Amino acid sequence: MIIDDEGNFCGVLSGGCLEGDLVERARDVISTGSAQSAIFDLGADDELWGLGVGCDGTMRVLLQPVLPQTNYQPLAALADVLKGGQPLEIAIVVSADTSEDLVGASAILQETKRLHFGMSDAVASSIARYLGENEQALTRQVDTPEGSCTVLYARIEPPPSLLVLGAGLDCEPLVRIATELGWRCTVADHRPAYVGSRSFPDSTRKLCCEVHGLDAKLDWTGFDMAIVMSHHLASDRAYLRQLAATDIAYIGLLGPAGRRDRLLNDLSDVADVLQYRLHGPAGIELGGRGPGPIALSIVAEMQQFLNKRG
Repeated sequence: MIIDDEGNFCGVLSGGCLEGDLVERARDVISTGSAQSAIFDLGADDELWGLGVGCDGTMRVLLQPVLPQTNYQPLAALADVLKGGQPLEIAIVVSADTSEDLVGASAILQETKRLHFGMSDAVASSIARYLGENEQALTRQVDTPEGSCTVLYARIEPPPSLLVLGAGLDCEPLVRIATELGWRCTVADHRPAYVGSRSFPDSTRKLCCEVHGLDAKLDWTGFDMAIVMSHHLASDRAYLRQLAATDIAYIGLLGPAGRRDRLLNDLSDVADVLQYRLHGPAGIELGGRGPGPIALSIVAEMQQFLNKRG
C-alpha cells in the first residue's frame, strides 16, 4: 500500500479489514519520519471486541516513511521494474536488536548494480550475502557488525506482458481484464480504424502497422504471452508465422478447432515449433457467450499458464 498524509491510499493488504487501522498508524509514521511495525493477530480475533474478521492468522506489516528528506530510492528501482525493467532482489530490515534506526533500511541487487539505503557499508555487506539466493519472499536472521537483525528478502519481477494481435471489438474486454490484473498490454493491428476507435485503458500501448512489419516495431523478447485474434485468416497466418520464430511460451488463437487446424496445415513448415505453445481455441471452458465471457476464459487460461510457469 501507499498511504498519503491525508489518509488516501492505493493498494490493499487485507481486502479492507485492516486498512483503516493502517491509515491511522501511517499518520504517525509520516509525522515522525520513523518506520514502525504493526502486528495483527487475527487468530485471537473476537467478533464482539475484535475486528470480527475470522481469518485465523497473523499479519505483520512494516510501515515506512517515504518522504523527500528520506531519499528512499529503492522505490524508484521498484517503479522501473513495474514498467518492465530488469528484475531485482530487495532486502528490507524489518526488525533490529540494537538500533531501531535500522528498521526500514534496504539493499537492492539488479543485474548491473547493487545499492543500499539507510545502512552502513559493513551492514550492507552482511545483508547482501544472501541476495540472489531466494526465489520466494522469506525472512532471515542476519548477524552484522552492528548487531543482529531480521531481514525480508524478496525477488521483484516485472508484471506479465501481453501482446494482442488484432484490434476487433472483442479485444476490448480482454485488455481491460488483463490490465486489471496489472499486466502490461500491447495491441497491434494493420487497420487504423480498428486501432483508433477502441476504448482501452490508458496504459495500453497501441500499434498500427502492417502485419508483416512487426519485427521493426516490436521487441518480441519483451512479451510473456500473445493472443492472435484479428478475425482475418491471412493476417492470423502471418502473425503465427512470426510468433513461431519467437520464444513466447503462450500463444493463444481465437476461433474454432477447425480454423486452427487449417492454419497449422498452411503453416506446415513451422507447425512443429508452434505445436506445444499454441492454445487454440484459446481459453478455459467456463460457459457463457459473447466477448466478455470469452475474454474472461482466455485471461483465466493465461493466468493458469503463468502460475504453472512460476
